[in-house]
Amino acid sequence: MNSADLNPAGINLVACVKWAELRPEIDPLHGSVEASQRSSGFSSSDFAAVESALRLAQAWSDQGQVCVVTVLCAGPEDAEDSLRDFFAVGATRVVRVDLAEQRSSAQVAELLASALVPSQLNAQFVICGDVSSDRGSGSVPAYLAHHLGMQQALGLIGLESTDPGSLHATRRLDGGRRERLLLTAAAVISVEGSVATLRRSSLAATLAAKQKTVELRKQQIDWPTEVNRLRPWRPRARVLAPPAGDDALSRILELTGAQSGSTAARTLRLDPEQAAEAVLEQLAAWGYLDDSPPA
Repeated sequence: MNSADLNPAGINLVACVKWAELRPEIDPLHGSVEASQRSSGFSSSDFAAVESALRLAQAWSDQGQVCVVTVLCAGPEDAEDSLRDFFAVGATRVVRVDLAEQRSSAQVAELLASALVPSQLNAQFVICGDVSSDRGSGSVPAYLAHHLGMQQALGLIGLESTDPGSLHATRRLDGGRRERLLLTAAAVISVEGSVATLRRSSLAATLAAKQKTVELRKQQIDWPTEVNRLRPWRPRARVLAPPAGDDALSRILELTGAQSGSTAARTLRLDPEQAAEAVLEQLAAWGYLDDSPPA
């Protein structure tokens, strides 16, 4: 299936899932995740994203709207057997963007966005799980919305379909409060795992899904090589001028600042721009910046 087979007159829903380590083993030396095919899979929030897309498509189809549900995965070839299970529950298309190794959230989002451009999947709604099982930062949907130029509603705990192409969403707020949103296309949303449980497929659908083909997209993105970090993060040392003085005592006094006044603690209430300028000025005064910030 290619871009000519899209659904221009209807609604295209894309559920993004990520093949990840469900029970990761952490390397004690540099903190990297040791991946294993036996314990890899999709998170509960990924399944909730797929089920949410299927429910919305079903509700809008009942109102006479043509809907296509595509499952888009960033993962290796090992994920294809599990991806075919999404055909069995009702997905129209399943697309895998080749990702053979662990990458940062920003890079995963860039990879998915390259397959979500209008000339390819043409999605009106992109539904993601709120967190993945490996990194769990929950930042991929936000990066996706940025790359695609879509509105975003993240961390949703409820979805209700309304007229075709719009839906009501519920988001959790602090203090036990809730926020109700009206979303229209085009939008990127993320749902918690409690929103929906993926439906079970029949035996006939499961067997038929084994014969389906998972579409492969190989995106050419030049990423810098990631180097494993073997030590804790530390701020760089301040660059200081050599001490002046005719004797050792005067040079030690200048180095330690024993006879100079220290910066008194102060509380500032500033606007964001003014606060950023104050932080830069203080870092420059301490010697962490080469030059003073511009006026």
